[in-house]
Amino acid sequence: MKLNLKRPLAFFDLETTGTNIGSDRIVEISVIKLFPDGSEEVKTWRINPGMPIPLESSLVHGIYDEDIKNEPLFKEVGQSVAEFIADSDLAGYNSNKFDIPVLMEEFLRSRISFDLEGRHFVDVQNIFHQMEQRTLKAAYQFYCDKPIINAHSAEADTRATMEVLIAQVARYENTEWEDKKGSKQVPVINDIEALHKFTNLNRPVDFAGRMVFNDDGEEIFNFGKHKGKTVEEVFRIEPSYYSWMMQGDFPLYTKRKLEEIYNRWNAKKVAERQPKPVQQKQPEQPAVTENKAPVKTETANKPYSPKLNYNNAPERKPFKQKDETPAKPVNEDMLKMLADKFKKG
Repeated sequence: MKLNLKRPLAFFDLETTGTNIGSDRIVEISVIKLFPDGSEEVKTWRINPGMPIPLESSLVHGIYDEDIKNEPLFKEVGQSVAEFIADSDLAGYNSNKFDIPVLMEEFLRSRISFDLEGRHFVDVQNIFHQMEQRTLKAAYQFYCDKPIINAHSAEADTRATMEVLIAQVARYENTEWEDKKGSKQVPVINDIEALHKFTNLNRPVDFAGRMVFNDDGEEIFNFGKHKGKTVEEVFRIEPSYYSWMMQGDFPLYTKRKLEEIYNRWNAKKVAERQPKPVQQKQPEQPAVTENKAPVKTETANKPYSPKLNYNNAPERKPFKQKDETPAKPVNEDMLKMLADKFKKG
């Protein structure tokens, strides 16, 4: 069966140093680019993660430190990866929760531009879990009726994922499915956009699932003490929560989406604080009156003269003229009088 594609669909799988989206690194990436005409192109990169590979991870995918010590770092090959899948929708097994977030972390860490907007993402695991609930190995056995050869190598798992999706579309072409609300539909059809919708039922904002969309299209937190609350509401009631997440151990793509929401919310706050323009009143037109001659009064054209009230004016004392009689000369009688006056008794 041939998938109905409007543009290339890039199936990819990662082998990594671990399962922490924010801190672990890619050691191998394999991409099968399936074109609308049915042709395909395969590319695989071995990558030096720049950190030791834990033994438990090496035991799973078979890649050890000595296998990648001479391989390039992601920042040296990341641009080639981005260009190879630039025009493609993306598909993988558990890719929405792991492979796409890890790949975006590597792009952001290396400052390589790669935009996820406008792409479709088909997570084969979501179709399988929602329809049958099994692992990749069981899915491959179930849908393709054969075991995976060389399982846990990136290319073998990627090819198995591609074959499983093709088998799923053929198997569930007319199969009815009922969601949690009781609505019935036929979701698995040969259309990438429809498969995108069916494998993204949780409507994640950031792929890691820290934030999801609610039924009203609002971003809400999907973890922690604020689970179920809108992101903007949390910004309002606990502004420090934004700083805590931006400084915390969260994936870079989660922080990018959180910052976009914060900037949008902050812009709305600033707009609300702007004073509304005051509408100026039009000047009142003077009333139209008949042209009459002015009435003359007795006080017309007379200068203003204030009225003085003398009733409360203070009483004026009569002016006493200065005695201009010349002073008499001091004699002995005057001195005797002064001595008697100040004589101590």
